[in-house]
Amino acid sequence: MRIPLCLTVLLRLFLKISLLCEIVVSDNYSFASYKQPSCQEDEKWALWQFKESFVVDKFTSSYEGAYPKVLQWNKNASNCCLWDGIRCDKETGHVIGLDVSSGCLFGSINSNSTLFNLLHLQRLNLADNDFNYSQIPSAIRQFPGLTYLNLSLSNFFGQVPIEISYLSNLATLDLSINFFGDSEERFLKLRNPILSNLTKLEFLHLGSVDISSAVPVFLKNFSSLVSLNLENCDLYGEFPAEIFQLPNLQFLVVRSNENLTG
Repeated sequence: MRIPLCLTVLLRLFLKISLLCEIVVSDNYSFASYKQPSCQEDEKWALWQFKESFVVDKFTSSYEGAYPKVLQWNKNASNCCLWDGIRCDKETGHVIGLDVSSGCLFGSINSNSTLFNLLHLQRLNLADNDFNYSQIPSAIRQFPGLTYLNLSLSNFFGQVPIEISYLSNLATLDLSINFFGDSEERFLKLRNPILSNLTKLEFLHLGSVDISSAVPVFLKNFSSLVSLNLENCDLYGEFPAEIFQLPNLQFLVVRSNENLTG
């Protein structure tokens, strides 16, 4: 049976309207889904106090593009999720990411820092600042959900705390190059085997950390490793052949270890 022309036109119009409605609903849903979360007030306060504990000094960062991210933070702004370097959970508004790398920060950091009130952190990047010979605080254990930790180029000093072994979800750990200028002294010291249970690591960068031992044998169990940097760590003895067999390893740096063989 042939459909009348007027009915055909109406059907086509109906289909167009239906399609338009679907697009509008879809767009509205997408907008709602990606609406910026609002941060928790106590975490906003913690971030602000963390910022206030440092002096901003452009000479503390070595990267040419460094800039003081924290100076763009506004205490009177209601939503700290919009601050530079801050990432929040879309559902809860909890701060899950803090990136103040190359942020021109100078000052000490200890376990009393309000940084450690951000209990939901998953990513923490403090690289390329000057923490004035602070030790890595033992309060780092309060971030069991961390998957990314970068403390490189930040003038930390002393023994890497055993509490770092609590961070069993880490996929990236970078403690490299914690000295400045022409100094050959390695500021950070790492003693076996405090990293042995960080078996989810994909990127482990310890360049210029004073290990002063044979290559840790537990590394052969890190099957997820993609990149391993052990440059200038005062390693000695024979390099374990098993590490070459790691299934995902693509980058391996062990130069400047004069007493390392194999």
